[in-house]
Amino acid sequence: MSKVVVVGDAFVAVDTLKRATESMGLPEPLEIVMLEWHGEDSPEEFQRNLKLIEEHGPESVDLPEGIMKEIADVEYLFVHLAPVTRQMLERAEKLKLIGTCRGGVEHIAVDSAREKDIPVIHIIRNAEPVADYTIGLIYTVTRNIALSHAAVMQGKWPKKFPNDAYRTTLSEQTVGLVGLGHIGKMVAQRLISLGVNVIAYDPFIDQKKVLASGLELRFVSLEELFTEADIVSLHMRVTPETEKLVDEKLLELMKPNAYLINTARPGILDKEAFIDVLKKRKIAGAAIDVVWQEPMHSDDPLLDLDNLVITSHIAGDTVDAIPNSPFLLARKVREYVKTGESEFII
Repeated sequence: MSKVVVVGDAFVAVDTLKRATESMGLPEPLEIVMLEWHGEDSPEEFQRNLKLIEEHGPESVDLPEGIMKEIADVEYLFVHLAPVTRQMLERAEKLKLIGTCRGGVEHIAVDSAREKDIPVIHIIRNAEPVADYTIGLIYTVTRNIALSHAAVMQGKWPKKFPNDAYRTTLSEQTVGLVGLGHIGKMVAQRLISLGVNVIAYDPFIDQKKVLASGLELRFVSLEELFTEADIVSLHMRVTPETEKLVDEKLLELMKPNAYLINTARPGILDKEAFIDVLKKRKIAGAAIDVVWQEPMHSDDPLLDLDNLVITSHIAGDTVDAIPNSPFLLARKVREYVKTGESEFII
């Protein structure tokens, strides 16, 4: 018998997690214990907890009620955003696998899991929506779609924009992707299909394997990417190694006609250096879906920039991404149970 704990929340119902778990191919019979974590929270309340976790880790929020009682003999643990702390893992004597139906793992004490040789599987539930959105932001900022719309709605009819000297077709530009994980690969596939020259930097992946998959791109150093690319798009997570990775030094390497796109995490960017290059028009423009403070304060200096497009962290928001995520996790767990391997293990 396999004992499984599933923890639902305000966005992923525990019943959905239970149904997904039943299709994972885990050793039967299954004993599935269903717990809740902030299941009645409003979106705003849930977002506050998410922010706490992202900034301070899983120990910064309360645990699901009953989890410490159940964790000692649990073999499989599946959550959405519910915290998985070091304290929990210290008591988990039989735990074989942790799964989360989201891409970020800030809510899981991954180092503790690694110390105990407990695999952690995550899924990129919104990879396709974010990839599509990234392409949208590239068109939006390079062709002034958002700026023109905002001006027209104010009764204006603009024909001149800050990037007038650099406006060209996308196929004439080189796009540099910083990070070539699941989202980065999807962006690359879309760009290549549009006839765009793509270069990439990612020290954490097997470059030979990526090239063997058929992606027609070129790997370069980080400095080369920022020097060569007409459009730089960020697709890395924030870790101690990547926090403020894109700093003043790298931004100064960018061409005057270049654009920066960020649909990943704000922490990858040095905010002050980013504002400085835009304010001084050292690059043509930028588009970001992530900011350092949500919602933005009215006095945020980002709001004073006329060569920046900001959207409200909606790149991954589609009606099907979150509800279907437990079943996407189930497919990846089923593959892992069958083969003992998974590219989705942290």
